[in-house]
Amino acid sequence: MVNKVILIGNLGKDPEVRFTPNGRALAKFPVATSERWTDQQGQKQERTEWHNVVVWGKQAETCGQYLAKGRQVFVEGSIRSRQYDDKDGNKRYITEIVARDVRFLGGGGGRGPQDTTAASVPPGEDVAPPADDDIPF
Repeated sequence: MVNKVILIGNLGKDPEVRFTPNGRALAKFPVATSERWTDQQGQKQERTEWHNVVVWGKQAETCGQYLAKGRQVFVEGSIRSRQYDDKDGNKRYITEIVARDVRFLGGGGGRGPQDTTAASVPPGEDVAPPADDDIPF
């Protein structure tokens, strides 16, 4: 069986970086991917899909340091779905991409140097999320 996702898209906002009580970094950010086509009437159409990306470890810290809203990014990882209770006690469900590899691509926003070459972030040694009680949000 295979659970693998590859995305190339743009950040919808700056990464949110937090640390677990154990000191492990966790970054979250939305990535937008767009699909364009011409419909049967000859009209150009576009659909944008938003993906919630989660990055762990040193990669998370690097993402927080160098990524910013609008920056183009390559993400490789797996799909994870989970549920949680919101502050009102309602059950919520979320689907996330847990990234194993994040590469910064040229163009868009960003805090680092802007060029057309990809900057690779070394894959994190601790990609798997900790137990639910270790997640700070």
